[in-house]
Amino acid sequence: MGRKKIKTAIVFNEPHPELYIKQGELNEKKLDFVPYFEVDNITPIEEYEIMAQKFKANGVNAYTLNIKDDFQSILKDIKKNKPDVIFNFVEIYKEDARHEMNIVGMLELLRIPFTGAPSMALANCQSKIFTKRLLNSFGIKTPRFIIIKKLPKHYRHRLKYPLIIKPAYEDASVGIENESIVENVEKLKERIEYILKYFAQPALVEEFIEGRELNVAILGDNEPAALPISEIDFTEMPDHLHNIVSYQAKWDPNHEAYHKTIPICPAKLPKRIEKKAKEIALKAFKAMGCRDYARVDMRLSKDHLYVLEVNPNPDLTEGAGFMRSAKTSGLSYVETLKKIINLALERKKRTVGSFQ
Repeated sequence: MGRKKIKTAIVFNEPHPELYIKQGELNEKKLDFVPYFEVDNITPIEEYEIMAQKFKANGVNAYTLNIKDDFQSILKDIKKNKPDVIFNFVEIYKEDARHEMNIVGMLELLRIPFTGAPSMALANCQSKIFTKRLLNSFGIKTPRFIIIKKLPKHYRHRLKYPLIIKPAYEDASVGIENESIVENVEKLKERIEYILKYFAQPALVEEFIEGRELNVAILGDNEPAALPISEIDFTEMPDHLHNIVSYQAKWDPNHEAYHKTIPICPAKLPKRIEKKAKEIALKAFKAMGCRDYARVDMRLSKDHLYVLEVNPNPDLTEGAGFMRSAKTSGLSYVETLKKIINLALERKKRTVGSFQ
């Protein structure tokens, strides 16, 4: 009798799959710059299907489940298909990223093994404000900041320009654009008003740290390890764009910033800086309560390292940031995914009477 294949439910939330359209090929004649990347003509939903196919080809009985903003569909699927583990890719629920933790909380109550961060870590990391305060309490340096919850009468502060303004509760660079960096009080006021009105949440105002941007991927649970560091190279960024990974740089292949933020892995760093960056990333990973996999983004300026974000459950698309570091470490795409699944299964075995 052969060994039972692990049944894995790849769970995600795309409530309007009909809205996804193919981007088509880049028309270089319409662009006023030379593109660096080709367009990835695969939708997120297709990515999950490809993942399931690759799992099946490597001894894992995998299937996909799009919950479409209906948490009852998870309950029905668990009852019907009885998966051994859930690969959790739910990032937003009812158009609110802050509900992500609630889906995971339900899985915790059901004691179903699932990959990635627990609900508390997702809650911790969802708030940029809380993240900074918690990291600072552990002695981890972040850019100096203030929080603006409503339009102030006066814009007095002790921060040094330039400043960068972000929505306090968004992720995936949502709300971070070239206009997010300001160099005077007029632009500061304008951007804060935009964040408060458009995103209906507090504005995080930080000192902008000019320097090298490093992404440190962490893999593991009880014994997490830092993977080779990846760097976002800004040397090709034109003068009219700031050296940041904006929303457009991440998601818009027709925007120049998308083609001027070029990843390099492994990053060429002095050994002492590399060691320090990995130590800080692991410390941040543990401080925020992350597990299985995460990515810690930081800036290196004059030998000082500042943590910008701690990203639990980062993008696992083949060729994306986390997988780039995994590949450099010697792990294939499927090996990395299976490693993450095994972490969740091993966690269940360790836990007596409950699953955390």
